Amino acid sequence: MSNQPRASGYFRTSYAQDFALLQTRMQRVSAVLFGIVLIGFPLIASAFYTDLATQVLLASIGSLSLMLLTGYAGLISLGHAGLLCAGAFTAGILFKEFGTPIWLTLPAAAIVGALLGVIFGLPSLRLRGLYLAVSTLALHFVVVYLGGEYETKRGHSTGITIDAPIVFGYELYGGATWYYVMLVFAALTLFLCINLMRTRVGRAWRAIHAHETVAEALGINVAAYKLLAFVISSAIAAVAGALFAYYRSFVSVEAFSLFLTIQYVAMVIIGGMGSLLGAILGAAFVTVFPYVIEGVLLKLPNAQAYAGQLFAVNYAGFGLVMILFLVFEPLGLVGIWHRIQTYFLLWPFKHRPVAGARK
Repeated sequence: MSNQPRASGYFRTSYAQDFALLQTRMQRVSAVLFGIVLIGFPLIASAFYTDLATQVLLASIGSLSLMLLTGYAGLISLGHAGLLCAGAFTAGILFKEFGTPIWLTLPAAAIVGALLGVIFGLPSLRLRGLYLAVSTLALHFVVVYLGGEYETKRGHSTGITIDAPIVFGYELYGGATWYYVMLVFAALTLFLCINLMRTRVGRAWRAIHAHETVAEALGINVAAYKLLAFVISSAIAAVAGALFAYYRSFVSVEAFSLFLTIQYVAMVIIGGMGSLLGAILGAAFVTVFPYVIEGVLLKLPNAQAYAGQLFAVNYAGFGLVMILFLVFEPLGLVGIWHRIQTYFLLWPFKHRPVAGARK
């Protein structure tokens, strides 16, 4: 009999199985099928849905970076939009002022993000909770202010326009092209995060999140790992901002409002704290949600009368969904997914919680 672990138990019989990214046959088959669907999606989808999927992939990169910081290391940050803004303006300024190609602007954006992570991560060594959140919120206002000053002084009052980048003689232009670019970067980010959580760094973050004092007693350098969490998360977020700038061919501070930070916080909450899958599910949900609200409003009688209230309805609906998840589903979308998965893995057998089991 094969010693491969079965889906209903996930038992592992060797260290090789324990370290495998895909541990069961079902996981490997599902990953291949899902990959085929992702690769073929632009071939069957309209331009609108391809653009929507590209937005989800871009949001996934930023959501994964925030999940590392908040979901795993347990550090609160309200400066995510500022990091995206920093990466976008780094790419825009380098292109506008020096004509720098994309293969240099992306690493530059990562370096800028890492430096900001060091500067604004230092308060995390002394501050906790709400005080830390407020200190990271300062990052947003500082970066947005500097970006606005650059726009004003350089005469880009309406924003910075960026030409389509050229890679190996091929111009990255068009919805399908950028879909595949974002798919590659999202896959690389997910692969990086998965492997990072399997290293000593990831285990240290989990320990700090669980109990900082105990982690320090076990010999973990809490200060160093906290700072490292800010650096890595900020660098990834800044790269996401640079990709956003190239994708939209335009950079403006108006695109990085405080509401964007709230959206990314909602992604990790709605998706499920402490789960990379949750970060992706949350990114998809938060990105698609406004379009769903708009579609519902357009189906109502006399839809034109609600057109001016669409933004307010989006805000209200967004807040209501966050409250509902916090109250009724604290594990987020990933918790729902795990229950569905468990049901089908155990079907047709039912199990009862131990506390309610009959003798």
